[in-house]
Amino acid sequence: MKTKIHSFTDLFVWKEAHTLALIIYKMTKTFPSDEKFALVDQMRRCVISITSNIAEGFSRQGKKEKIQFYYVAKGSLTELQNQLLLARDLGYIDQKLFVSVAETTVIVHKLLNKFIVSAQEKV
Repeated sequence: MKTKIHSFTDLFVWKEAHTLALIIYKMTKTFPSDEKFALVDQMRRCVISITSNIAEGFSRQGKKEKIQFYYVAKGSLTELQNQLLLARDLGYIDQKLFVSVAETTVIVHKLLNKFIVSAQEKV
């Protein structure tokens, strides 16, 4: 039985991206203070962009417009993946945490891809 989607918060892809946002916020609290307006700020902006663009796309009426917002979310996710590599290589996070968070980004990426395909197929 399918659950009716009433709000962007009902979307599984948004829920997973929201979980990722919470992880990134918690993780970046441990970064050096001199990264507050650099890598921390950038990572947080990216992860916020993911959920925000999913939400905004959800509220748009036109299929093409919806999909464009979902692609922007995907781009922000890819940018975040790059920043995670940098955080690991700078020693701000250890390999175990990196792998865990990176796996979460891959899950969100796959969900976004499926979500975009589904949106493209709808009439």
